[in-house]
Amino acid sequence: MSKPEKQSAPQAVRLDKWLWAARFYKTRSLCKDAIDGGKVSYNGSKGKASRNVEVGALIGIRVGWDEKVLEIKAISGQRRGAPEAQLLYEETPESIEKRERKALEHKSFGGRIMADHKPNKKERRDIKQLKNDIFSGSD
Repeated sequence: MSKPEKQSAPQAVRLDKWLWAARFYKTRSLCKDAIDGGKVSYNGSKGKASRNVEVGALIGIRVGWDEKVLEIKAISGQRRGAPEAQLLYEETPESIEKRERKALEHKSFGGRIMADHKPNKKERRDIKQLKNDIFSGSD
């Protein structure tokens, strides 16, 4: 009879383990590296891998150029399928709006603002033309 009572009691789960269970990272070591690298915040402050998570806490996660703010809805230390993992959190409406706005801005510039490659011939011509337009207008 005491076993069901233990399961209903709130469990303490570390931040890195929760992120792994919520399927944001493939391994716990990747979670820890992201947290130590400053890519994860907990309630507005820098996250620590050993921090125990609480329901209702806000977690900020930066992945690439996107940043998400999530509210913890449930706590789990076990990694399950994606549909169950998505029940552990909910992205805030402000976060969704901000990400969509940034994606639209990025798309309006043709996706060339944050290039991670060497410019090709056409892109070099576009850059040269832009520089000429800017500097010829200021003289």
